[in-house]
Amino acid sequence: MKALACNRVRRRPASCGNRALLSASASALALGLMAAPASAQDATEDAPGEEIVVTGVRASLERAMDIKREAFGVVDAISAEDIGEFPDTNLAESLQRIPGVSISRINGEGSQVTVRGFGPQFNLVTVNGRQIATTFVNAVGGDQDVDFSRATGRSFDFNNLASEGVQRLEVYKTGRAAIPSGGIGAAINVVTSRPLEMKGDGLRGSVGAKALYDLSNSDFKVNPEFSGVVTWTDPDDTFGVSLFGAYQERTSAAASATSNAWNVAPFSQFPGRGASTVVTGAPSSPDTLVAVPNDSRYHFSEFERERINVAGTAQFRPIETLTFTADAMYVRNRQSEQRTDQTNWFNRPFDTITFDPSDPVPTSVFISEGSGYATKDLGFEQQYRATKTELQSYGLNAEWEVGSGLTLRLDGNHSLSTSDPDSANGASSTLVSLGAPVVDAHSVDFSGPVPIQRYVVNDRGLGTDGIRGTADDRGNNNGVLDIGDLGTQIQRTNASRQRHRVDQFSADLTWELDGGSRFDMGARYIDSSMTSARTQTQQTLGDWGINNVGDIQAQAGNLVEQFCLACQFDRYAVGDAQIAFRANAVDLFQIFEPFYAARGNPNNVTGNEFDRVGEKIWSAYAQFNWDGQLGDRPANLVAGVRWENTKTTAFSLVDQPLRIEWDSDNDFTRVVSGNIAEITRTGEYNELLPSVDFRIEPVGDVVARVSYSKTLARPDYGNLFASQSANGPDRPTLLGGVAAGTQGNPDLDPLVSDNFDISLEWYFAPASFISGAFFYKKVSNFVGTGQIEQNLFGLRDPTTGAAGTRSGTAAAEIANLGAVLSDVSLFTFTALIDANNGNVAAARQQFQANLGANGQLNQAFVDTVLAQRDVIANASDPLFVFDVATPINNREGNIHGFELQGQYFFGDSGFGVSGSLTKVYGDVNVDVLSDPNTDVFALIGLSDSYNITGIYDAGGLSARVAYNWRGKFLGGVNRGGARNPVFFDDFGTLDASVNWDFNESLAFSLEAVNILSEPIRSFGRDEKQLFFAQELKPRLFAGVRYRF
Repeated sequence: MKALACNRVRRRPASCGNRALLSASASALALGLMAAPASAQDATEDAPGEEIVVTGVRASLERAMDIKREAFGVVDAISAEDIGEFPDTNLAESLQRIPGVSISRINGEGSQVTVRGFGPQFNLVTVNGRQIATTFVNAVGGDQDVDFSRATGRSFDFNNLASEGVQRLEVYKTGRAAIPSGGIGAAINVVTSRPLEMKGDGLRGSVGAKALYDLSNSDFKVNPEFSGVVTWTDPDDTFGVSLFGAYQERTSAAASATSNAWNVAPFSQFPGRGASTVVTGAPSSPDTLVAVPNDSRYHFSEFERERINVAGTAQFRPIETLTFTADAMYVRNRQSEQRTDQTNWFNRPFDTITFDPSDPVPTSVFISEGSGYATKDLGFEQQYRATKTELQSYGLNAEWEVGSGLTLRLDGNHSLSTSDPDSANGASSTLVSLGAPVVDAHSVDFSGPVPIQRYVVNDRGLGTDGIRGTADDRGNNNGVLDIGDLGTQIQRTNASRQRHRVDQFSADLTWELDGGSRFDMGARYIDSSMTSARTQTQQTLGDWGINNVGDIQAQAGNLVEQFCLACQFDRYAVGDAQIAFRANAVDLFQIFEPFYAARGNPNNVTGNEFDRVGEKIWSAYAQFNWDGQLGDRPANLVAGVRWENTKTTAFSLVDQPLRIEWDSDNDFTRVVSGNIAEITRTGEYNELLPSVDFRIEPVGDVVARVSYSKTLARPDYGNLFASQSANGPDRPTLLGGVAAGTQGNPDLDPLVSDNFDISLEWYFAPASFISGAFFYKKVSNFVGTGQIEQNLFGLRDPTTGAAGTRSGTAAAEIANLGAVLSDVSLFTFTALIDANNGNVAAARQQFQANLGANGQLNQAFVDTVLAQRDVIANASDPLFVFDVATPINNREGNIHGFELQGQYFFGDSGFGVSGSLTKVYGDVNVDVLSDPNTDVFALIGLSDSYNITGIYDAGGLSARVAYNWRGKFLGGVNRGGARNPVFFDDFGTLDASVNWDFNESLAFSLEAVNILSEPIRSFGRDEKQLFFAQELKPRLFAGVRYRF
């Protein structure tokens, strides 16, 4: 075919053909991977002295097809359509069109990638062949589980990079000796432009602007995006400079629904069952596991994001055989989320509960309560999450053709990435709990896609003093829910930080042999240091019992807005949420911290963790590329071996806990002592990683490949920590609560995978092909969990109910009184024993005076007690028995699957279609019937996927409509005390774009993302056990770009 057919073309003076666009820009990572055989499909009939620059969607797909066809091993790529014009606004969303690649999203935007069933932590991401520092604090856009999370991962967040600065994405699915280790799923290389490898001379480039309209915003708000690429080279191609810059803003909003946790227990022991509880749908066996929610919540979030990318490259070629390259890159990504909660939680025992027996683990699809107490609170927690990620990278490279066919490459790079809190109070997450103690009865229905909350308001309740108009009133007595009913409870902060530095140096030597064969050898040294720190605080305000109703209106009435939370939902039907309240949590925090500190409630540090993991990696490789014929057919063979030595040093500062306080029924606070202990531990491993690739063209335009490689992936940094941690139980241990602890293991081995690949490709027409591939991975050294029951730090447990302890006496007295033994009653009686200086008779009298005929306590009395007392362990309490989880290499797994890919253009019509399908199978799936008291192991991210794209590209107009689908997948394991899995529902997004070249210099574009408003939804052991359901809306872009 002629390269200019059905493509946008521009003509410039040049002295070389368009094949150089691919071969000259081959990255350092691709060393030894690419052959350059001429292809009939690449032949051109260019006018003498003119270079044809082929652009557009079709040209981008042709370049990607060339890379796939000519590579050794299984390689796929996405190429820029033109300078500064990548096919998608988001790099991850481009990658998902490659077979075997699926993505995860944060606030609707692609963030991290999974390849052939292996999640982000198992894939290596490099920039121009170099391992890059990476950090990620998971706070903004996550569900409620991220508020106290810690940054410990190796995963790369593609949302940090602007797509306009990328020339090509390469995905290497088979291992190679020349490729740095670290990826079992794939090695993904981000290739940026270098001035002496770009067409033309003098000053050229492009600048562009886009307007973003996010339909999730309640008003018409347009966000700006600007980008520019400028390159200058001298006429002799001896010196060149390339500069890139991009700026992007995004504001958006999202409504969501969640449940904080699901309690899983045998039916005979499920929490919330009392003597009078009416149970419907009970399973036939008392040993059947059932699931009961802790609560249900509605959220409304408002997001802001600002991203800046700046990069520069300078090249100097003093002689034809010597090139020096210096490059630098700076990235900053700031994002924040202001989120409002509405929570209904359960006192227990329930009035009624209904199970769905058709579920493998029957879900409680309906719960109601209200008869057992006076009024309780409806929660309106305000949350603010904010992080700032910065990345700096500086590199220097020299390439010297020492002699005929002998080339030496030296490369050095320093990169530093940091992710820090970015709010005014220094926290990545700030949570200020507010509540209105006006709920007389309430229920929740979990039978649909999101919970349906219903409640009855009664703001006329009196506190324990029985006097209206005092601070412990249960509302402002006007008959409606409003700001006057609100009171503070507690406020908490989490400041999570991650810092990653990578210094590396590599030397590669290539010897070109006769007949197109080649021998490569090289060595690399990487010095990596990752630091993770987390500080947590908690301050009691009006306490969980809301003992100062009206303090919100009095101290911060101008900051709190009443709004309709239910009105923010479009896709999901929700229940009673017409009246809710929102405010900036940091603003509230800064008002109430000094206000309550002055009243004797200081802001206490509850956790202070610091861990650093250093890795020093030496590697060397040798690789031989043979290019010849087998029989009379073109064939290639690449065989090599890589040796790796990794030494790990883990250092921890541990602020030793002083005690774990029992604050209320199922709320516990860890109090640290301020005594800092230093811990250092080490580990080391060596690995030999062979690889071989065979490629042959059995018939014309058909390529067959067979590959074997051994690859490794290093453990998550969090598994390598030297530190120990102790956490309170999720409820009193007498009633089944479990206190959890963790400790790391720096001597872990890497995950090692033996990989087998077979593929067949048929290039049957110009810019068209079909391919199929089968892969098999046998992985050893998966990191599982070893569990040890032991005490940590000498901490004592005040909740055991052991004979001779306060809680043991309380449990016995509750039984004698015929009252319901629950988290609430056990805490209240134990606290009363404390309040009466051990006088059990006085405690009994107070308890019995507030006990209803149904055996339950008056809630106003409970709230008063928990506001006045925290139960602190004493010498009579036994030591805590922590279930301590330690990472160990004890798992193996087998993954296999197949990939189908195709691309076809209908002659010169301009119309085309492309698509891919991936099926993945494995023996490392989760068992939803697993014991809730034992950690489970499963491979996260395993899923099927497909995509299909319709294309038009002719006459300066190009258009694309794409549908990308990812099937249900496992996103996490061992969540909460019941060690639940976290599944994500299948997700399909329809996107479209149109580009019009008005002339050779000016182009206009339109793009729409997630046209169908597909939501994100996660759940536990059954689809009804919701964790998170977030509505997403389309994003529309209008852009203009000027080329010169």
